[in-house]
Amino acid sequence: MSEKFLMKGNEALAEAAIRANCRFFFGYPITPQTELAAYMAKKMPQVGGLFLQAESEIAAINMVYGAAGAGARVMTSSSSPGISLKSEGISYIAASDLPCVIVNIVRGGPGLGGIQPAQSDYFQATKGGGHGDYHLIVLAPASVQEIVSLMTEAFNIADRYRVPVMIMGDGMLGQMMEPVTFDEIPPIPEDLPPKTWATTGTHMKRKKNIINSLYLTPEDLEELVLEREKKYQLITQKETRSESYLIDDADFVFVAYGTTARIVKSAISTLRKEGYKVGLIRPITLYPFPSDIICETSKKVKGMMSVEMSTGQMVYDVRLAANGNCPVDFYGRTGGMVPSPDEIIAKFKEIAGGER
Repeated sequence: MSEKFLMKGNEALAEAAIRANCRFFFGYPITPQTELAAYMAKKMPQVGGLFLQAESEIAAINMVYGAAGAGARVMTSSSSPGISLKSEGISYIAASDLPCVIVNIVRGGPGLGGIQPAQSDYFQATKGGGHGDYHLIVLAPASVQEIVSLMTEAFNIADRYRVPVMIMGDGMLGQMMEPVTFDEIPPIPEDLPPKTWATTGTHMKRKKNIINSLYLTPEDLEELVLEREKKYQLITQKETRSESYLIDDADFVFVAYGTTARIVKSAISTLRKEGYKVGLIRPITLYPFPSDIICETSKKVKGMMSVEMSTGQMVYDVRLAANGNCPVDFYGRTGGMVPSPDEIIAKFKEIAGGER
């Protein structure tokens, strides 16, 4: 029988990263993710790793840049305003084709906002966040157990494609406690490419490696950016992930991610008992977005609804994916407010007009 531990989401994130062979963590405290950094401060020295609380979020992400350039498995974490401060450094990391993992435990905004959960960083995470043509690969767990499996996947994806990967959860996921097991964490795949590009010192045996993101010749820069775009297309083909829940016979489908998807499942349970044929598509990768399954499903249903803890961000991607095949509505709460199953049900019935 698997051994289970009762852990906060933030602590599970940290433990899963350590078990995924992350040995460098640079960060700065900010609610609601501070427990992650505190856990790393305690545990990293015990496994021969390094925890360093930087003087700022800007310093932390540039330390990540350096460690990633040397080929280390490295991670940082923060919450919304802190991720904004890191955005320039993230752009540099992406432009240098370096692997790392960034955790964002999202709080309400904009500005300092509040410390309650939100999903209003969706645009920032999936549309770049910093300057230039690049993407983060964005994973959105919905439970503390899923945090554990996706953390391992995050490091493997980062190393396989030489990209920064973000794990994005809301403040509720970071703070909730659930039983987790670490027994099913897979080993590091043997087919990951060797880090021959890393700046580990030549020992006079090879040409020196240089990590750089500055190209003054526009033809050279365009070639590199377009080559990186091909890599994103490959990632879209191979790494897009989603969960389908009761959609086979559904004539109306919700789209939600993270802990909001769990609330939607509660609403679906009630609606099903009342005779409504409703289901859920839960994006697990927010980038690449699971457009194909949403498009195919939109051809078979009467309508869809994006449910978010925001004023409406993912809904634009849902509408693009649906491509006019069916109406796509939206329901959301913001500012740290969490939608309830009853609210979602009421919005659905307003749209459906009592139709079963």
